Amino acid sequence: MAQNKSDLFGNEEIQLANLAKALAHPARIKILKILMDTNVCMCGQIVDRLPLAQATVSQHLRELKQVGLIQGEIEGPKTCYCLNPDNIKSAKEHFTQLFSSICNC
Repeated sequence: MAQNKSDLFGNEEIQLANLAKALAHPARIKILKILMDTNVCMCGQIVDRLPLAQATVSQHLRELKQVGLIQGEIEGPKTCYCLNPDNIKSAKEHFTQLFSSICNC
């Protein structure tokens, strides 16, 4: 019988893996940079700054929102996105801790 990954690994490892997966696409990195520069952005504004279709950008936004790096608030027919500073700070601390424990550099 197959085991669930949560049975094999701890919550921290699963959370870090999910964050790494969410960051593993250049479009998602660019979206984070756009949101950092603009503070708050409508999906259409993000689409205008990327060489991707609206549906593709929406998928990338969904991935980033799912792991908590961004948050979105519905304003009428549009969704306004922004960074989630608490979760970004937490992710930074977890990755720093991971890399510090791997290599004392």
